[in-house]
Amino acid sequence: MSRKLPVLYDCLKCPSYCCTYPRIPITRRDVQRLARHFDIPEEEARRRFTKPGMSRRERVMRHQRDEIFGSACTLLDPKTRLCTVHRARPSVCRGHPDGPRCGYYEFLTFERRDQEDPEFVARAYNLPNEFPELAEPWERETSKVDSA
Repeated sequence: MSRKLPVLYDCLKCPSYCCTYPRIPITRRDVQRLARHFDIPEEEARRRFTKPGMSRRERVMRHQRDEIFGSACTLLDPKTRLCTVHRARPSVCRGHPDGPRCGYYEFLTFERRDQEDPEFVARAYNLPNEFPELAEPWERETSKVDSA
């Protein structure tokens, strides 16, 4: 009989760091699930929620501006820090983290204890233009202003 490993993180106490990864890959099945959730055609879901990834066939989640990390998944509620489509979330999100530990949560727990602040969030932004091929239109406009 296999024993279930203890979970050593609590997503409800995290500012949703995993939702800020520049590449959140999404499958066709994920797009179909989102289309059903929003009751829209699959092509509309693909257009609204995904963008081209780093290879010709890859699709990744679109991002929105984010006060804490610079940008985050378009489906993340910026106030509650919760997924707005939790029941219809992409498969990569369903499987994250893939073990009993989450590295960011451990880092966050350490920082909160060290800062003596249970609400502390270490701000970390993706570097501007780090992944230009994944940039959202609003990010391209920001980088033009920054480089002027």
